[in-house]
Amino acid sequence: MTSLITTGLRRLIGGDEGLGLGQHQATVVAVCAQKGGVGKTTTAVNLAAGLAMYGGAKVLLVDMDGQGHCATALQAELRGAAADSLGAVLLGRRRDLQEIALRTAIDGLWVVPSDKDLGATEGVMSGRIGKEMLLRSALKVARTHYDVIVVDCPPNLGSLTVNALVAADWLLVPCDMSVLSVEGVDDIFDAVDHIGETMGHHLAVLGILRTRYDARNQKVNEAVEASLARYEHYVLPVRVPVNTALAQAQLAGTPIFKYDAECRSAVAYREVVEEVTRRAQMRAR
Repeated sequence: MTSLITTGLRRLIGGDEGLGLGQHQATVVAVCAQKGGVGKTTTAVNLAAGLAMYGGAKVLLVDMDGQGHCATALQAELRGAAADSLGAVLLGRRRDLQEIALRTAIDGLWVVPSDKDLGATEGVMSGRIGKEMLLRSALKVARTHYDVIVVDCPPNLGSLTVNALVAADWLLVPCDMSVLSVEGVDDIFDAVDHIGETMGHHLAVLGILRTRYDARNQKVNEAVEASLARYEHYVLPVRVPVNTALAQAQLAGTPIFKYDAECRSAVAYREVVEEVTRRAQMRAR
């Protein structure tokens, strides 16, 4: 009986196209920021790479940001070309993101790149029934092949971001040391509350990550820290410092850990990986 049920499930969600179910049950982490330029993609890329390199996890990085910076930041590591676009999966022309996941040279890390037509895809999505659930449906098979799926969200609260939040189990919010970035955190938390109230999907918060931290800007830092005090429970103890090595690593198309494993930013992102892993394990109990 069990084998019959399993066979039926494989057919239902794509087994007839070679998309067999895996042996994993991934935790999905949405990396979300309302304001651009706060280190969102940098955080998503290095969290995914760090979980694979230091945590021994099998990880899928999904780029939902139409700018496509995840692929740029990992261009030296990508192997092969995508069989189709992310938009094709979201609009149902393919069944699951597992079909278009690309290997990287980093053991345990796969990537689903963004595509240049993702903005147009978002417009089509807005007219679909169940438009908030499209990504969640497109991850049914992929979730069984990975330990963690990291989603890099667009820097807004449009349909693509809402899809990521509805598909996710956990939320990580990068926030640079600016007042505008803190206001963006407020907007994201409001959206999470609204999704919980209207859709019954209660997204857990892994934390708020302070990025682009420059100790020389003492007055600004103090003002931002005071504004974040109301989220004290969620603020991670790690601060990712301003560091030219991060930009240089992106230019080289590789994670900071491979570019300069001993620089301050690499040390900070290793601490982020450890803290995210610790918090997820505690809340999963």
